[in-house]
Amino acid sequence: MDHGTPTDHDADQASFDPAARYKTRLGLILVLVYGFIYAGFVAINTFAPTAMEVIVLFGVNLAVTYGFGLIVVAIVMGLFYNLLSTRKERELATDEGSAE
Repeated sequence: MDHGTPTDHDADQASFDPAARYKTRLGLILVLVYGFIYAGFVAINTFAPTAMEVIVLFGVNLAVTYGFGLIVVAIVMGLFYNLLSTRKERELATDEGSAE
C-alpha cells in the first residue's frame, strides 16, 4: 500500500502534541516494566521448566496462570497509560487556555 509521502502538514501535526514527550517517556517506562515481567516468564520456562507444571491457583498450573497474568497486566497498563496521558493532555490544555 502506498500512502504517499509525508507532507509538512503531517510533521506539523506530530509536533503539535504538547504531551508527546510525557507520553513517550511513560510508554517507554511501562514497556520496560512489562519487559521485566515477561522476562521472568521466559526465565522460568528456560531455567526451570518443571516449575511451570506446579498448580498455583484454582487448579491451574503456573504456566497458564502467569500467561493470563501477563495479559491482564498488559490491559491494566494500557488503561493506566490512557488515564495518565489523558490527564496530562487536559492539564496542558488548561494551562494553554489560561495562558492566552
